[in-house]
Amino acid sequence: MGKLDGKVAFVTGAARGQGRSHAIRLAQEGADIIAVDICAQLGSVAYPMGTQEELDETVKAVEGLGRRIVARKADVRELAELRQAFEEGTGELGPVDIVVANAGIGAGGAEVSEDQEWDEVVSVNLKGVWNTGRVAIPSMLERNQGGSIVLTSSTGGMIGVGIPTAGFLGYTAAKHGVVGLMRSWANFLAPYSIRVNSVAPTAVRTPMAGDGNLAAILEHAPQLAHALTNAMPVDLVEPVDISNAIVWLVSDDARYVTGTVLPVDAGMLNKR
Repeated sequence: MGKLDGKVAFVTGAARGQGRSHAIRLAQEGADIIAVDICAQLGSVAYPMGTQEELDETVKAVEGLGRRIVARKADVRELAELRQAFEEGTGELGPVDIVVANAGIGAGGAEVSEDQEWDEVVSVNLKGVWNTGRVAIPSMLERNQGGSIVLTSSTGGMIGVGIPTAGFLGYTAAKHGVVGLMRSWANFLAPYSIRVNSVAPTAVRTPMAGDGNLAAILEHAPQLAHALTNAMPVDLVEPVDISNAIVWLVSDDARYVTGTVLPVDAGMLNKR
């Protein structure tokens, strides 16, 4: 028996990294998965983004656990694309109980204009989260069976990173915006027993963070040294650490937890 038996979860940014980890952990607890990812490269992003082949690996991992999964290529910035993927998924798996708005980028380091850098990181990291809710929430309200939504923010959404580039400013502003969006939805949806929370990870060992090569990150942006310093003796946490927090938030173990930000940050925020 899993904590999420019989549930269906909608996970964005699921081709790899945190999104894949979330899909797998939710499946381990019994959930079926609707997984989406852009599977394309944005010009402002210096690291390689997820691919169709990587999304296919997520599918294999979930199916290997005996759970069902519908995976679609979709850009969270494009409402029609995202809605089509959601509707195809619910058409096959049934109505969604859990939403994990995880898709996000870390802009910076690419040879693009400041405007493009700002626009892409804010559009993915904030508008994409809004679009995810716009797609999923109406069906949850219509069903009137409660549910749980988790929005991925960041420790950068709790503090000012202090790096005055378009990418970092846009990232920090967007992640702060995610927290405000979470609090607003939490108040709106509480009467319907739909809980809305946010996770705020420190740096996570994913391709966005150079797969754990902190030295390379700091060589590219030495001003990050203070921002990425955790209180506990770890440079980065693992994707599964965030996934475990999400499993708790969406399960009945947290049935009266809503409107909160859960840091998974190795004490970084407390240290400041």
